[in-house]
Amino acid sequence: MTAAPAKTIGILTSGGDCAGLNAVIRAVACRAIEGYGWRVLGIRQGTMGLMRRPVEFEELGPSVFSSTMLRMGGTILGTTNKGNPFAFPMPDGSLRDRSEELIEGYRELGLDALIGIGGDGSFAILRRLAQQGGFPLVGIPKTIDNDLDATENAVGYQSAVAVATEALDRLQPTAASHDRVMILEVMGRDAGHIALAAGIAGGADVILIPEIAYTIENVAAHIERVRRRGRNFALVVVAEAVKDSFGQQVRQRHGIGTETYGGIGHLLGATISKVTGAETRVTVLGHVQRGGQPTANDRLIASSFGVHAVDLIAAGRFDRMVAWQNRQVVDVPLGKAIAAPHLVDPHGAMVRTARSLGICLGDC
Repeated sequence: MTAAPAKTIGILTSGGDCAGLNAVIRAVACRAIEGYGWRVLGIRQGTMGLMRRPVEFEELGPSVFSSTMLRMGGTILGTTNKGNPFAFPMPDGSLRDRSEELIEGYRELGLDALIGIGGDGSFAILRRLAQQGGFPLVGIPKTIDNDLDATENAVGYQSAVAVATEALDRLQPTAASHDRVMILEVMGRDAGHIALAAGIAGGADVILIPEIAYTIENVAAHIERVRRRGRNFALVVVAEAVKDSFGQQVRQRHGIGTETYGGIGHLLGATISKVTGAETRVTVLGHVQRGGQPTANDRLIASSFGVHAVDLIAAGRFDRMVAWQNRQVVDVPLGKAIAAPHLVDPHGAMVRTARSLGICLGDC
């Protein structure tokens, strides 16, 4: 019986970075090389690497098997969260469809399949490219927002929650020492998973998330109740996508035409101080939540996802995303995973827990 020919697979990281990406890369390389005898090509800077000429890549070998990779933050391959190849911004301000250039880059490398590590936006682009170019694709979910459907956990989420929880642990004693209201603004593009989980774990008094409407009067009243009970401080956690009192999203401009969420924490701080008379301080975690060493849970999930993605390629099962459900790794149709975002359920177990602990969510 003739052995199946060895495959050459590509792997890239796309979208924002997070803790645990290198653990995925390590697992994919180890399983593919040691388990199947395949070649693994790491593509640099996400889809940008496939558009550049010559194509920017490196062959991954045993050097990435080191346990050091498990502990490393960021991604050794680099990543990008801009430059949609279907509407790529050109120097003259125009937009050009460069998708065929990317597909040709894939073909130049002689790949048999591609593993993309990304979130919903990256997967939507990669899936469209795979369908247009007719190449096999497997997705591995990573997003600190944990807003991908069909998976209970994505790579990077647990580490981001741990960072936010540690920030609350550090803010609490200084808040108590100075009789202050401490406001912590955390990431969460359109979902409040980080704010809710960290707020519960860190003993917050108020948690504001985009899925639940709030009023500043309700927040102020709860802080007053905390004072009347004899406590001289309060902790408030707010997701960056929470809207202001006029129902508008608060954004920060970075260079020409680039905006991100951010600033709601400072608006809340000024307003709470005015309404309650309390001294407030605001901490914006920002990209601190993306960096640093991944937690043990993120390392385990990343490793399991990487192995399963390679096994899917070996089985000839494509257009799939690996997922974590019921304490095990499964795989789901990629189209289903990105059809709708996974937001916080206002009536779900986490929200019920927060309310039962006396945490104010701003709606009462």
